[in-house]
Amino acid sequence: MNGISAVDLGPFAIGPGHPARLVAEVGINHNGDLELALRMLRAAHEAGADIVKFQTHIADAEMLPDRDPAASAGSHVQGSLYEIMCQSHLDLEDHLALKAEAESLGLLFLSTPFCVEAVDLLEEVGVGAYKVGSGEVTNLPFLDYLAGKGRPVILSTGTGDWAEVERSVEVIRGHGAPLVLLQRTSNYPTRWEEVHLRVMDRMRERFALPVGLSDHCQGNYACFAAVARGASLVEKHFTLSRQLPGVDQSSSIEPEQLRDLVQGVRAIEAALGGREKRLNAEALKVRQGFSESVVTIAPVRAGERFRERVNIWVKRPGSGIPSHELARVSGKRALCDLPAGRLLSPDEIEGYWAVSLIGWSRQWFD
Repeated sequence: MNGISAVDLGPFAIGPGHPARLVAEVGINHNGDLELALRMLRAAHEAGADIVKFQTHIADAEMLPDRDPAASAGSHVQGSLYEIMCQSHLDLEDHLALKAEAESLGLLFLSTPFCVEAVDLLEEVGVGAYKVGSGEVTNLPFLDYLAGKGRPVILSTGTGDWAEVERSVEVIRGHGAPLVLLQRTSNYPTRWEEVHLRVMDRMRERFALPVGLSDHCQGNYACFAAVARGASLVEKHFTLSRQLPGVDQSSSIEPEQLRDLVQGVRAIEAALGGREKRLNAEALKVRQGFSESVVTIAPVRAGERFRERVNIWVKRPGSGIPSHELARVSGKRALCDLPAGRLLSPDEIEGYWAVSLIGWSRQWFD
């Protein structure tokens, strides 16, 4: 992952070599109720999320009120999409209250704008970055306006093909805005075979950008796998209860699942570790007990040669001459009488130390 620069999102660096950050996507699950939105925000904090994200909708600026795009907005949307967005509206004061609460808890506050008017509102709020929803990946005029603010951009790509993603990246990069790309499949919920985590690899290779996953699968498996594959950011829809009304509740995770996501991601990061193969102190103890040493399997008289499977072989424990040294011992003479069932010592083998020192000196000079 050389050549990929981290993107600064408030207190967080997003990119290789940094902890993956977890976004609790409240979205519109609050149904326009500020108090419910605040409760969800606090629950996300308690569960361990790093970022809490909402959606900023201004219905009349997004769509025509005399149309009903719900029919083409996915089977998870029932009723008028326009009415849903009107009901989910949060005004400037609501946004300011949510941002202040998030910051007081150490959460990064983000929101997804769906029109240039929403971008203007979020500029008044003072957001540090923008999350762009998948539906806007082909909306180049909108991306041009948003990226022109110069703030970092997190771009979901669920409704764009590869060529469309490339065009959107070109527009955003044209303004010099720092960018994070998220693989996403806009199915609610998403089936495992539709997640396509390897797209993250292609994005990383093609654009040299931090990548992540916006996930709509049931449960946390896809997010765990994404982090293991190098995702720098993972996002899940979040709600207090999937029984609440709303179009995204059924594809959201609840507080206990978010807590499991946080714990699982941190455990995976710890387990990934480094690239060196080393044994810690506990593993060395285990190896001593479960590996083999060179031992006598029959009595050996002084001056007699050691022979594999005649008078020497390898058995546990591993506290003597290591089993991989068997060939070095074989053929040499015993310096003293030895009983069967004895861990051999270098001092009991003629010329063993000399051969060992020659091997070590060669290794040193190599």
